[in-house]
Amino acid sequence: MKKLVSKATILTLGLLIVGSLVFAQGQAAVQDDEITIVVMPKLVGIPYFNASEVGAKQAGEDLGVNVIYTGPSTADAAQQVRMIEDLIAKGVDAIAVAPNDPAALTPVLRKAKQAGILVLDWDTPADQSVVDLSVHQIDDKEYGEHIWDLLVEEMGDTGDYAVVTGGLSAANLNSWIDNGLAHAKAKYPKLNLVTDRVPTDEKQQIAYQKTLDLLKAYPSLKGIVGVSTPAPLGAAQAVQEKGVAHKVAVVGTALPTDSKPYLEDGSLRVATLWDPSKLGYLTVYLAKEMLEGKKPVDGQEVPNVGKITVWEDGKTVIMGPPTDFTKDNAGKFSF
Repeated sequence: MKKLVSKATILTLGLLIVGSLVFAQGQAAVQDDEITIVVMPKLVGIPYFNASEVGAKQAGEDLGVNVIYTGPSTADAAQQVRMIEDLIAKGVDAIAVAPNDPAALTPVLRKAKQAGILVLDWDTPADQSVVDLSVHQIDDKEYGEHIWDLLVEEMGDTGDYAVVTGGLSAANLNSWIDNGLAHAKAKYPKLNLVTDRVPTDEKQQIAYQKTLDLLKAYPSLKGIVGVSTPAPLGAAQAVQEKGVAHKVAVVGTALPTDSKPYLEDGSLRVATLWDPSKLGYLTVYLAKEMLEGKKPVDGQEVPNVGKITVWEDGKTVIMGPPTDFTKDNAGKFSF
């Protein structure tokens, strides 16, 4: 009997100890629980999205949230869908995505939303019916018009030109181009677009090769608009190689540090962009605010970013105007 009681006592004490440990671990888990925000670019490994990652992770450190910055190695919507499926299963708190193909991501983003995950787009708009917040770097109409104004400043308002872009499904790039073309039709009717927009899959090497093809096919070409950060660099590289910088004006959306060598010799006349690290920071900042029940307001001052604009729909946020980079100022920037 004593033996039985002894065993029972030991078993009881053991259960109490285990129960206490489980309770303590549960308490620690609650205390250590932190917000997890996913920021997904179109692809990883190019300078623009590398800079965005720096800003996103800095915001995570400053705000005390866990930031997962992850994306496909190529500009592939199918890869993004698979990655988001995995993130839904992990139970993250927010997913901010720059979609390669907005329509292709709609079903999986809807699934994320149904799972209670905050859904945002950033850099590139997704289907607006499935996002809780849409974080834009720029006003698309103003930016598209500005790019075409830069082109005319460099090549004049008459002559042949071409548009070299990233991916044909990228909503932000298409919006800038559409607005630029509409602006040119109304304001610069003597500009002649020689061919449809030329896709380059977000790769400088492809932009370089496609520009060589354009220069050969259209010897009267006077200007090239590069849209997506690798595109102007590849175009400038081709113009530089062929020694036609004096004849063909390349302008476009590129980082100042990458643009500097081409700006210095004129193969790229002007680059225009914003600080992508600020966009990454803003995305994480607003995601955390939304998770805490705080919606952005027009004119709000965001630390390390500046004053933002919020449209009347309450969910479209504009970070601010672009900066133009030339041979005179490109060296002053660190991104």
